[in-house]
Amino acid sequence: MELKQYAQIIWKRVWIPVLLVVIVAIATFLTTTTPPPTYGMTMRFNVGVKPQAVSNEYIYDGYYAWIASEYMTDNLTGLVSSQNFANDVNRYLAEMNSSTQIPAGIISAENQHRILRLNVNWGNAAELNDIARAIARAMEENSAKYFPQSGEAEAFITMIDMLGPFETSSASLWQRLDLPIRLILALSAGVALTFLLDYLDDSVRGKAELEAMGIPVLAEVPRK
Repeated sequence: MELKQYAQIIWKRVWIPVLLVVIVAIATFLTTTTPPPTYGMTMRFNVGVKPQAVSNEYIYDGYYAWIASEYMTDNLTGLVSSQNFANDVNRYLAEMNSSTQIPAGIISAENQHRILRLNVNWGNAAELNDIARAIARAMEENSAKYFPQSGEAEAFITMIDMLGPFETSSASLWQRLDLPIRLILALSAGVALTFLLDYLDDSVRGKAELEAMGIPVLAEVPRK
Protein backbone atom coordinates (compact mmCIF):
# COMPACT_ATOMS: atom_id res chain seq x y z
CA MET A 1 0.00 0.00 0.00
CA GLU A 2 1.35 3.40 -1.01
CA LEU A 3 1.84 6.29 1.41
CA LYS A 4 -0.89 8.18 -0.39
CA GLN A 5 -3.35 5.43 0.43
CA TYR A 6 -2.23 5.46 4.07
CA ALA A 7 -2.86 9.19 4.18
CA GLN A 8 -6.29 8.75 2.63
CA ILE A 9 -7.23 6.14 5.23
CA ILE A 10 -6.21 8.45 8.06
CA TRP A 11 -7.82 11.52 6.52
CA LYS A 12 -11.12 9.69 6.05
CA ARG A 13 -11.45 9.27 9.82
CA VAL A 14 -9.11 12.01 11.00
CA TRP A 15 -11.65 13.06 13.63
CA ILE A 16 -10.79 9.91 15.63
CA PRO A 17 -7.14 10.72 16.50
CA VAL A 18 -7.98 14.43 16.87
CA LEU A 19 -10.80 13.65 19.30
CA LEU A 20 -8.62 11.29 21.34
CA VAL A 21 -5.84 13.89 21.61
CA VAL A 22 -8.31 16.57 22.74
CA ILE A 23 -9.92 14.27 25.32
CA VAL A 24 -6.55 13.21 26.76
CA ALA A 25 -5.31 16.82 26.89
CA ILE A 26 -8.43 18.02 28.71
CA ALA A 27 -8.38 15.08 31.14
CA THR A 28 -4.69 15.69 31.88
CA PHE A 29 -5.20 19.38 32.62
CA LEU A 30 -8.19 18.63 34.86
CA THR A 31 -6.58 15.82 36.84
CA THR A 32 -2.95 16.93 37.09
CA THR A 33 -2.17 18.83 40.28
CA THR A 34 0.84 21.08 40.65
CA PRO A 35 2.76 20.30 43.85
CA PRO A 36 3.07 23.23 46.27
CA PRO A 37 6.42 25.04 46.24
CA THR A 38 9.09 24.06 48.72
CA TYR A 39 11.72 26.46 50.02
CA GLY A 40 15.17 25.72 51.39
CA MET A 41 17.50 27.45 53.80
CA THR A 42 21.19 26.76 54.38
CA MET A 43 22.99 27.88 57.55
CA ARG A 44 26.62 27.47 58.55
CA PHE A 45 27.93 27.54 62.12
CA ASN A 46 31.37 27.65 63.65
CA VAL A 47 31.61 25.23 66.58
CA GLY A 48 34.45 24.97 69.08
CA VAL A 49 35.90 25.59 72.50
CA LYS A 50 38.00 28.51 73.63
CA PRO A 51 41.66 27.64 74.28
CA GLN A 52 43.31 28.52 77.53
CA ALA A 53 45.19 31.77 77.94
CA VAL A 54 48.67 31.81 76.45
CA SER A 55 51.40 31.20 79.03
CA ASN A 56 55.18 31.10 78.92
CA GLU A 57 55.09 27.32 78.85
CA TYR A 58 54.31 25.48 75.61
CA ILE A 59 51.01 23.59 75.85
CA TYR A 60 48.95 21.58 73.41
CA ASP A 61 45.74 23.35 74.30
CA GLY A 62 45.30 24.89 70.84
CA TYR A 63 45.59 21.49 69.20
CA TYR A 64 43.11 19.97 71.65
CA ALA A 65 40.71 22.83 70.96
CA TRP A 66 40.67 21.93 67.25
CA ILE A 67 40.10 18.27 68.07
CA ALA A 68 37.29 19.16 70.45
CA SER A 69 35.70 21.31 67.75
CA GLU A 70 35.58 18.35 65.39
CA TYR A 71 33.94 16.14 68.03
CA MET A 72 31.41 18.83 68.90
CA THR A 73 30.49 19.35 65.25
CA ASP A 74 30.02 15.60 64.79
CA ASN A 75 27.75 15.48 67.83
CA LEU A 76 25.66 18.37 66.57
CA THR A 77 24.95 16.63 63.25
CA GLY A 78 22.89 14.11 65.19
CA LEU A 79 21.57 16.52 67.81
CA VAL A 80 19.81 18.90 65.40
CA SER A 81 17.49 16.14 64.17
CA SER A 82 16.38 15.19 67.68
CA GLN A 83 13.09 16.03 69.37
CA ASN A 84 14.88 17.98 72.10
CA PHE A 85 16.41 20.37 69.57
CA ALA A 86 13.04 20.73 67.81
CA ASN A 87 11.50 21.63 71.18
CA ASP A 88 14.14 24.33 71.70
CA VAL A 89 13.47 25.78 68.24
CA ASN A 90 9.71 25.71 68.84
CA ARG A 91 10.17 27.53 72.15
CA TYR A 92 12.04 30.33 70.41
CA LEU A 93 9.40 30.43 67.67
CA ALA A 94 6.74 30.92 70.34
CA GLU A 95 8.79 33.72 71.88
CA MET A 96 8.90 35.37 68.45
CA ASN A 97 5.06 35.25 68.37
CA SER A 98 5.17 32.79 65.49
CA SER A 99 2.53 30.09 65.22
CA THR A 100 4.94 27.85 63.29
CA GLN A 101 6.08 24.66 64.98
CA ILE A 102 8.53 22.20 63.45
CA PRO A 103 8.66 18.43 63.87
CA ALA A 104 11.82 16.55 64.68
CA GLY A 105 13.94 15.45 61.74
CA ILE A 106 13.30 18.25 59.23
CA ILE A 107 16.79 19.66 59.84
CA SER A 108 19.64 17.86 58.12
CA ALA A 109 23.27 18.53 59.00
CA GLU A 110 26.71 17.84 57.62
CA ASN A 111 30.21 18.39 58.94
CA GLN A 112 32.44 20.46 56.66
CA HIS A 113 35.85 20.49 58.34
CA ARG A 114 34.71 21.78 61.75
CA ILE A 115 31.99 23.87 60.09
CA LEU A 116 28.44 22.72 60.75
CA ARG A 117 26.07 23.13 57.82
CA LEU A 118 22.32 22.91 58.42
CA ASN A 119 19.71 22.47 55.67
CA VAL A 120 16.01 23.09 56.27
CA ASN A 121 13.11 22.71 53.82
CA TRP A 122 9.69 24.23 54.43
CA GLY A 123 6.59 25.06 52.42
CA ASN A 124 6.40 28.76 53.33
CA ALA A 125 9.22 31.25 52.78
CA ALA A 126 8.17 33.66 55.55
CA GLU A 127 7.80 30.85 58.07
CA LEU A 128 11.17 29.45 56.99
CA ASN A 129 12.78 32.79 57.85
CA ASP A 130 11.33 32.55 61.36
CA ILE A 131 12.51 28.94 61.66
CA ALA A 132 16.05 29.92 60.65
CA ARG A 133 16.16 32.72 63.23
CA ALA A 134 14.91 30.35 65.91
CA ILE A 135 17.53 27.76 64.94
CA ALA A 136 20.27 30.36 65.16
CA ARG A 137 19.13 31.38 68.66
CA ALA A 138 18.86 27.77 69.78
CA MET A 139 22.39 27.04 68.56
CA GLU A 140 24.05 30.16 69.91
CA GLU A 141 22.28 30.39 73.28
CA ASN A 142 22.35 26.73 74.29
CA SER A 143 25.95 25.67 73.73
CA ALA A 144 26.39 24.94 77.45
CA LYS A 145 23.23 22.82 77.41
CA TYR A 146 24.32 20.81 74.40
CA PHE A 147 27.92 20.40 75.63
CA PRO A 148 27.84 20.38 79.44
CA GLN A 149 31.20 18.65 79.59
CA SER A 150 32.88 21.70 78.03
CA GLY A 151 31.67 24.25 80.56
CA GLU A 152 29.55 27.33 79.93
CA ALA A 153 32.50 29.64 79.33
CA GLU A 154 34.39 27.33 76.97
CA ALA A 155 31.94 26.01 74.36
CA PHE A 156 30.66 28.35 71.64
CA ILE A 157 28.48 28.10 68.54
CA THR A 158 28.36 31.09 66.22
CA MET A 159 26.56 31.47 62.90
CA ILE A 160 28.80 32.21 59.92
CA ASP A 161 26.21 32.89 57.24
CA MET A 162 22.69 32.08 56.06
CA LEU A 163 21.53 31.45 52.49
CA GLY A 164 17.88 31.49 51.54
CA PRO A 165 15.07 31.02 51.40
CA PHE A 166 15.30 29.68 47.86
CA GLU A 167 12.80 27.56 45.98
CA THR A 168 13.86 23.93 45.90
CA SER A 169 10.87 22.19 44.31
CA SER A 170 10.93 21.82 40.55
CA ALA A 171 9.12 19.65 38.06
CA SER A 172 10.73 16.26 37.60
CA LEU A 173 11.60 14.84 34.20
CA TRP A 174 8.55 12.58 34.35
CA GLN A 175 6.26 15.54 35.16
CA ARG A 176 7.64 17.51 32.21
CA LEU A 177 7.23 14.58 29.80
CA ASP A 178 3.89 13.35 31.13
CA LEU A 179 1.65 15.44 28.87
CA PRO A 180 3.68 14.97 25.64
CA ILE A 181 3.82 11.20 26.20
CA ARG A 182 0.07 11.02 26.79
CA LEU A 183 -0.66 13.04 23.64
CA ILE A 184 1.66 10.88 21.53
CA LEU A 185 0.02 7.71 22.85
CA ALA A 186 -3.45 9.13 22.19
CA LEU A 187 -2.46 10.11 18.64
CA SER A 188 -0.94 6.66 18.01
CA ALA A 189 -4.06 4.94 19.37
CA GLY A 190 -6.27 7.13 17.16
CA VAL A 191 -4.27 6.35 14.02
CA ALA A 192 -4.28 2.64 14.85
CA LEU A 193 -8.03 2.79 15.35
CA THR A 194 -8.55 4.40 11.93
CA PHE A 195 -6.61 1.58 10.25
CA LEU A 196 -8.56 -1.02 12.24
CA LEU A 197 -11.90 0.46 11.19
CA ASP A 198 -10.70 0.66 7.59
CA TYR A 199 -9.67 -3.00 7.73
CA LEU A 200 -13.07 -4.04 9.12
CA ASP A 201 -14.94 -1.95 6.53
CA ASP A 202 -15.84 -4.34 3.66
CA SER A 203 -17.29 -1.71 1.36
CA VAL A 204 -15.64 -0.90 -1.95
CA ARG A 205 -13.96 2.47 -1.86
CA GLY A 206 -12.27 2.77 -5.22
CA LYS A 207 -11.39 1.46 -8.63
CA ALA A 208 -8.15 -0.09 -7.37
CA GLU A 209 -10.01 -2.35 -4.96
CA LEU A 210 -12.28 -3.65 -7.72
CA GLU A 211 -9.35 -4.34 -10.01
CA ALA A 212 -7.55 -6.13 -7.15
CA MET A 213 -10.59 -8.40 -6.87
CA GLY A 214 -10.39 -9.21 -10.61
CA ILE A 215 -13.43 -7.15 -11.57
CA PRO A 216 -12.88 -5.01 -14.68
CA VAL A 217 -13.88 -1.36 -14.39
CA LEU A 218 -15.68 -0.07 -17.48
CA ALA A 219 -16.20 3.51 -16.35
CA GLU A 220 -15.75 5.73 -13.32
CA VAL A 221 -18.03 8.61 -12.34
CA PRO A 222 -15.98 11.49 -10.92
CA ARG A 223 -16.92 13.05 -7.61
CA LYS A 224 -17.38 16.46 -9.17
